[in-house]
Amino acid sequence: MKVKLGTLLREFYSSQVLKKYAPQPLTSQDKLYFSLSKTKIMQRPTLFLFLLVFTIACHNPNPKPTASVIVHGGAGYVTTDEMTEQEEEETRATIEKSLQKSNEHLANGGTSVEAVQIAINILEDSTHFNAGKGSVFTSAGTHELDASIMNGENVQAGAVAGLTNIKNPIDAAIAVMEHSPHVFLIGKGAEEFAVAHGMETVPQSYFYNEDRYNEHIEDLHEKNKKFGTVGAVAIDKNGNIAAGTSTGGMTNKRFGRVGDVPVIGAGTYAENGVGGLSATGHGEYFIRNVATYDIAAQVKYGTSTLDEAGYHTLMEKLKNQGGDGGVIGLDKDGKVVIHFNTVAMPRGYINDKGETVVKIDQE
Repeated sequence: MKVKLGTLLREFYSSQVLKKYAPQPLTSQDKLYFSLSKTKIMQRPTLFLFLLVFTIACHNPNPKPTASVIVHGGAGYVTTDEMTEQEEEETRATIEKSLQKSNEHLANGGTSVEAVQIAINILEDSTHFNAGKGSVFTSAGTHELDASIMNGENVQAGAVAGLTNIKNPIDAAIAVMEHSPHVFLIGKGAEEFAVAHGMETVPQSYFYNEDRYNEHIEDLHEKNKKFGTVGAVAIDKNGNIAAGTSTGGMTNKRFGRVGDVPVIGAGTYAENGVGGLSATGHGEYFIRNVATYDIAAQVKYGTSTLDEAGYHTLMEKLKNQGGDGGVIGLDKDGKVVIHFNTVAMPRGYINDKGETVVKIDQE
């Protein structure tokens, strides 16, 4: 049976249900109330304007810059005042190169994991950072390197610790994530695995650096030098976030000490819809507080932004315990997160205008 649409509509609009719930006309008392309210507001235009501006300002009081990649070169106590002009220039140039190469890869459709690898490789190959070639000495006069990576798209992760002959530890961490059922490999086993998957090996002499050797001999106190770590966080065109961190550890570490860098949730964390984070500092505090996961959890299960959570964990929680260090990150929308409670932390990002931003000291 065919029924015209117009007929159905007329029957619907004439139904008792619609009549029952139709808006009722204003009473004379209602009209008087709204008339008086309107008059009072218009008599106080200054107050009305103030409330309007206040509401807008509170909606977005301090907009954060956005980026596709952000890196750090380790929190610590070496400011630009204590660097030679050449050291500062080379430090800045290496960070810029790291950012530009990884950002270019993302612009060409590369993944966030690949961008993190590119960024960290460049930092690992520099003597100005405590990772890869610039790694510090252990108490035995050797070098033991750690690294980790996490893919926020599928929350897969890989980590290595105690490497002595792998040129770029972040590559080994990625291999663990992508080519093994495991998350964390250490020592000789990790090296065997890395070699089996094509990682480049080097002799211990590759890591020798005169400045690092002098620190080793003089046994400098922590607050007279960098903690040293490098890290990167990237978000690709598909919105997938990745984070990675690499380090040579603490100067004159003993007994196979391993810090937070290769511990997922302490030195590195990434999860789509939340953000990505890479930490640097006194690793024991970051491990005890599960620092990067602690930051992410405040966003995932609470109401904090990633920036607010980073401030709380780094600048309040860890600082009150005596934990020095820093953290960088990108939230799910690419907003930049940078917090550190030391006097310096080389870091940088490329903002949404395409400008490369590199800083070292507190500002």
